[in-house]
Amino acid sequence: MRADSRLPRVLHVLLHLDEIDEPITSEQIGTMLGMNPSLVRRTMGGLRKAGFVGSTKGHGGGWFLEKSLSEISMVDVYEALGKPKLFALGAPDETSTCLLEKAANAATKDALQAAQKEFINSLRMVTISDLADESREKIRQHQKENSY
Repeated sequence: MRADSRLPRVLHVLLHLDEIDEPITSEQIGTMLGMNPSLVRRTMGGLRKAGFVGSTKGHGGGWFLEKSLSEISMVDVYEALGKPKLFALGAPDETSTCLLEKAANAATKDALQAAQKEFINSLRMVTISDLADESREKIRQHQKENSY
């Protein structure tokens, strides 16, 4: 099963949108992420619907931030993407009459729900601005260490 990388990719885009003063086209984002521009538009559409980004058409148009990164948590972005499934694991047959299979399925389901809850709680505690702050410090340190 292929990994769903939309969350980190969209976070990456939001961080760049915060750094740039002009709209970024779907083509530019697609090039940056190695994605088809039509897929970029579909993905960004969920963020627009959530009110995080806006877009303009025509010459000079593209995607831009509507909200400050400090107002957007990672869980907000995850939800705007439609809450992608976290795991490939799952119960095979919900209609089984075997009590042992039902016990195994229930234990698996409970563990997956606990993991999902922990994941959501972790995302809830971090704003996109927090990510930018961490990155900016690392960039400054890298530039300091590599200055000539």
